[in-house]
Amino acid sequence: MKVKNCLIFGGSGQIGSHLIRKLTKNNYKVTVVTRNIHQKSYKIKTQANAGYIEIVESSIFDEKKIRKLFENADICVNLVGILFESRGGNNFKNIHTIFPTLLAKMCKEYNLNKFIHLSALGINQAIDSDYARSKLNGELNVLNIFPKANILRPSIVYSVDDNFTTNFMSLLSNLPIFPLYYSGKTKFMPIHCTDLTNIIYYTISQIIENNVIECIGPETLTFREILEKLLKLIQKKRIFISLPLPLAKISASILGILPKPLLTSDQLRLLKYHNIASGKYKTNFDIGVPSVRFFDQEVKKYCYMWREGGQFSTDKYLSKNLENKKGN
Repeated sequence: MKVKNCLIFGGSGQIGSHLIRKLTKNNYKVTVVTRNIHQKSYKIKTQANAGYIEIVESSIFDEKKIRKLFENADICVNLVGILFESRGGNNFKNIHTIFPTLLAKMCKEYNLNKFIHLSALGINQAIDSDYARSKLNGELNVLNIFPKANILRPSIVYSVDDNFTTNFMSLLSNLPIFPLYYSGKTKFMPIHCTDLTNIIYYTISQIIENNVIECIGPETLTFREILEKLLKLIQKKRIFISLPLPLAKISASILGILPKPLLTSDQLRLLKYHNIASGKYKTNFDIGVPSVRFFDQEVKKYCYMWREGGQFSTDKYLSKNLENKKGN
């Protein structure tokens, strides 16, 4: 049986790391494209079985170099995405529209078996968001050029390596009062990175006729409920204050100036819309790959880092302390 070669763009993040492990364990050869091989190669190599991975340094704007990578590829996976814009061409249009369009053209030219493109849930209705429009335009271009592509739309993706639960637990640990936008009523269907990885792998290894698949977790939570679960897990109590929209817009404008902004004006616009299954497309549950990991059960495994006492506040150490006290 011929070993299949999988070309991954955006493989150094939380989703890419999980996917590389899954693919190489199942005898796929993986080529990972990264912008900075010296900074990223060690982390990427430690995720893979020896001999099954190649790391290539390239800018996503280097069409000549990218073209060469497609010569030996059977499958292309695009995980590249940004949540906010920055300088140097790192904007929504380049990353979410122009780059996926280029990859689709390459997939068509080199007659690849599959192209899996990671997009985002809830982008159809968020027409006033630059992020959502760029994602949607990228999807439309991809399917127009390479009609057999699979578009995966996940809700919030979380794990110990994320920038979501970890950032919010850090903020909740330090801020006595926490602002809520739109009263914290925006709904999400958080999906654990392992569950999403299983969906991507299934899409790679099986014939999937659905072009767009919404990738969702097993529960629907409002933003406030997510924060309340995180507070319970890190054993803190905080006061929530719902910010009026004018104040929310001002705060987003100020925070958006930061190099790694906690909130931008565009993200504030996104928060108006629920991030849940639309009912228009099939979900991972419909194609036979259900998400089985629940939010608080998974975050519980690493939330101790934000508790007083750290790892010594976990059940493992608390039970030992109780045993020692009984012994005395």
